[in-house]
Amino acid sequence: MKAPKTVAILAMPGVQLLDVSGPLDVFAEANLQARSQAYRLQVIATRRGPVRSSSGVRLMPDAVIGDAMDEPIHTLIVAGSPHAADAVSDASVTAWLRKLTPKMRRFGSVCSGAFVLAQAGLLNGRRVTTHWAVADQLAQDFPSVTVDADAIHVRDGRLRTAAGVTAGLDLSLALVEEDLGRDIAMKVAAQLVMFFKRPGGQMQFSRKGEAAPTGRSALQEVQRWISANPAEDHGVANLAARMGLSERHFARLFRQEVGVTPAAWVEDVRVAAARRLLEAGDAAPKQVAYECGFADADTLRRAFQRQVGITPAEYRKRFGAASVSPE
Repeated sequence: MKAPKTVAILAMPGVQLLDVSGPLDVFAEANLQARSQAYRLQVIATRRGPVRSSSGVRLMPDAVIGDAMDEPIHTLIVAGSPHAADAVSDASVTAWLRKLTPKMRRFGSVCSGAFVLAQAGLLNGRRVTTHWAVADQLAQDFPSVTVDADAIHVRDGRLRTAAGVTAGLDLSLALVEEDLGRDIAMKVAAQLVMFFKRPGGQMQFSRKGEAAPTGRSALQEVQRWISANPAEDHGVANLAARMGLSERHFARLFRQEVGVTPAAWVEDVRVAAARRLLEAGDAAPKQVAYECGFADADTLRRAFQRQVGITPAEYRKRFGAASVSPE
């Protein structure tokens, strides 16, 4: 019988509880489905005593960084927390990670736990993911890291990273499939009532909406006009005329101060407007396209898939308002 693989979750103060409990439940269920002790599970803290999570629930860790381990860690997952992206790195955690991760078979993170690994220099030159809300910040703070803002989870060599919170379950299930095979992983997914392979990426859950107006006041007025009237003709000629500029000058100024082309900004606004309509009502795709300024339903579908990762029909099915019959 093979020795169990030690899976450790690093839980720092303020940790998101589901970043810890979700992966642990997946591995624990894998033990049951495999009818063996395939995994030995541990929660590791940064100091002695209970770890207070972001929800207030306290976790009692099995060990503290620096403790002598009974068995070497096979897989380490750094759990995220709501404020991890802005937290100052802990020198003792950084040193511990740099010392031990080279000896591990796998290591990674869930959600904003990626920032802890990045601060330790363990994501340099790697492709990773994190929660959509902090993906841009991770890419900006650590330019050597390639951030896939849409991925549910990413594998890069020994490194594994997952998007926000529940994506930790998806990542853990993928690790179970690596270790114990597809059949066991599918049984785990069935028992936990979760997707074996979740459809689409995480941008379908993003609530960023369109970008806020930026740049000089006259440009912001144009952007507010676009947001308030997505169905209007927002070609460069019309937008330039609103500012009294030549098309070339307007396009150059917009790109310089807003950071994207006028066409890209208009598409962002229109897709955001389409999301709101799809969530709130049951208008036909042709009607949604018309009200949001797209030429037709096919143009809407292409733009929507490009930005959200799924079709408008799939989006409505998952996020549309439920139809409730009166009692």
